[in-house]
Amino acid sequence: MNPSAIHILVVDDEPDIRATVQEILEDENYFVVTAENGETARHALRDRRPDLILLDIWMPDLDGISLLKEWSEDQDGLPCPVIMMSGHGTVETAVEATRLGAYDFLEKPLSMAKLLLTVERALEADRLVKENVGLRRRTPLVHEPVGRSAVIARLREQVKRIALHDTWVLITGEAGSGRETFARFLHAQSPRRDRPFVDLGGAIIARGNAARELFGSEEDAHIHYGSLELAAGGTLLLDEVADMDMEAQTQLLAALDTGSFLRVGGKDPVPIDVRIVAATQRDLKEEVRLGRFREDLFYHLNVVPLHIPPLREHTEDVPDLLNYYVDYFAAHEKLAYRRFSVGAQNYLRNYAWPGNIRELKNLVQRILILGAGDEISQNEVESTLGTISPLPTLSLEGLVSFDQPLRQARELFEKAYLDYQLEKHNGNVSKMAKEAGMERTHLYRKLRSLGIEIKERR
Repeated sequence: MNPSAIHILVVDDEPDIRATVQEILEDENYFVVTAENGETARHALRDRRPDLILLDIWMPDLDGISLLKEWSEDQDGLPCPVIMMSGHGTVETAVEATRLGAYDFLEKPLSMAKLLLTVERALEADRLVKENVGLRRRTPLVHEPVGRSAVIARLREQVKRIALHDTWVLITGEAGSGRETFARFLHAQSPRRDRPFVDLGGAIIARGNAARELFGSEEDAHIHYGSLELAAGGTLLLDEVADMDMEAQTQLLAALDTGSFLRVGGKDPVPIDVRIVAATQRDLKEEVRLGRFREDLFYHLNVVPLHIPPLREHTEDVPDLLNYYVDYFAAHEKLAYRRFSVGAQNYLRNYAWPGNIRELKNLVQRILILGAGDEISQNEVESTLGTISPLPTLSLEGLVSFDQPLRQARELFEKAYLDYQLEKHNGNVSKMAKEAGMERTHLYRKLRSLGIEIKERR
């Protein structure tokens, strides 16, 4: 099967309709699976998560509306866009289907032209929703690494060559250097470009629920799809892979060895059809030597190594990066457009950039928010860098009011304390846990309960 083929499930009790719809869709290069009733449809969802479902309303064992309701009430909601089909539907039925989350409602006899158009629109709408979620989680998304230096030009060409071969890649580099950007660029240049790109951060899989996040789970008729299935046909980025605990490493290795996995609570193996890209800022060979990372998993992931240099090694790209982020924040966050003076650009080209490209992005954003005037001077840049670099000493003064319940005061203090530690350690949770005197798993749980985002600080 073509890894970029879109997977569609057709559920209808009439054999002629199933066969006709399957033939039409396969002529358009979709991968199609059919089911003749509700129970078979449930089994199909256990076999593999589809990208779209065409669902008949009137079926003998379980009607389509009941099946749609069952899926919509699941913890994760509908697994994908659902298009309802019916030969004698009513307005009330169509309204109910829409309320339960169906994308559209097609009347039988089916117009094949309308069917194909509706399928295309449903898939496009779903893609846009996922893109918007991604943009809300991390701004901005750079679709191609910015810069004209020989270093970045060479890396871009290297990634284009790697992308053509379906090998796994290990991306290394300092925090903020652009590892995720290159992973996304690799996906965009590959034959899998039209399929999902899923980013699973080490912060998520180190919380003690790695199996569920990676492999998903089954309970009765309810299925939670893990990242390996959400990325089916596409690319899975295991970000900060060195943060995975040993149990998660062992489970992942077993899945990679066999080419399949079991969902938590499941009985049937699910095949793996995904390109894995791992990324880390740590030296995995050293982690292996220290016994913190499995040597066999390291060799699985390190088929093709790709090192992203720190910004201080290609500072000639600083002007292009400054312009890119000014344009981005002006367009997407409606901040006033300003330009960096030649003196400011030269100063920043000679700056050490300990936080790499992420530090540069944050600098541009802060200057555009706080500053005024058409031109950004060197003095303004030096002043802003001076306010960014030092970390303030944590103080209770003005932070926590004593005229409130103890529980609320404690939560405010904990949030401020953990925010401070994240800034101090540049998002390195291992170092933060050591200083805070907490187990890493407990620390992840605490950060999550307080609504503190980890990844943006790395």
